[in-house]
Amino acid sequence: MTPIRTQWTRLIRFVAVETSRVHIGEPVDPNIDVGVAAHQGTLIKAHEIIGSALDPAAQVSGKILTVKYLLSPLTRSEVGFVRCLGLNYTDHAEETKMAPPAFPVLFVKPTSSIIGTEGTVIIPAAAQPVKEHLPDYEVEFTIVIGKAAKDVKEEDALDYVLAYTGANDISFRKHQLAVSQWCFSKGFDNTNPLGPCLVSASAIPDPQKVPLKCKLNGETVQDGTTADQIFQVRRTIAHLSQGTTLEPGSIILTGTPKGVGFARKPPVYLQHGDRIETWVGGGIGTLFNDVKEERETLAKL
Repeated sequence: MTPIRTQWTRLIRFVAVETSRVHIGEPVDPNIDVGVAAHQGTLIKAHEIIGSALDPAAQVSGKILTVKYLLSPLTRSEVGFVRCLGLNYTDHAEETKMAPPAFPVLFVKPTSSIIGTEGTVIIPAAAQPVKEHLPDYEVEFTIVIGKAAKDVKEEDALDYVLAYTGANDISFRKHQLAVSQWCFSKGFDNTNPLGPCLVSASAIPDPQKVPLKCKLNGETVQDGTTADQIFQVRRTIAHLSQGTTLEPGSIILTGTPKGVGFARKPPVYLQHGDRIETWVGGGIGTLFNDVKEERETLAKL
């Protein structure tokens, strides 16, 4: 197989100041954390990319646009399908006092869960009060599939990767721990930040050397590395593609390191007004997401 090669190294999706329309582009500054820059109001310039984010032949043009605000690097329709691994870091398995799984633990999410770089995480009325439902953060290194993958061999697995990005797998522990299937507890609308950019697979030749962190209200709560994954990226793609086609654009969240809220003593849970920062290395950058509770009014009853 031939690895996927893109003209761009980092790709963002944004609304441009000049056009008030949505574009994709490559940041002019190769070192800027676009998530931090957007959050701080720092000027971001990008070369417009002509074509689709999922098309490796998309051209980086000479036209430079100014970012008005960032969006998730892929639309929900481009993603199409969200796969996730549970209990995939050795230190996370230890902190939850669970045995490392013999096979990847797979669950899925609806694309309606996806939000962007500074999107608001909504705790739905169905998951309140928070002291009972324990909404939780999970920083995750995320794979973006670039071409249809089925029955892939482990040694060829990285050839199917278009890019990598970051995510925050917001989880509602009451429902998660009550049953064996996690789709409901991890799939509420507007609870899965994604981004802030795509980094081409060629720019991260070894996906097992990527650091990742999470901060809650400015305090570091997770600080890990993909080196601690139980099922590494190659194994994950190979396993999930057995008898199943992984479509271009589909994403795979690869699990979270130790430090999750429900495993802490006392437990930590997300509340209205909190701010979560999730950072993934390799040039991916930082997501900033505020937390708000859905407030029902008498008019809705």
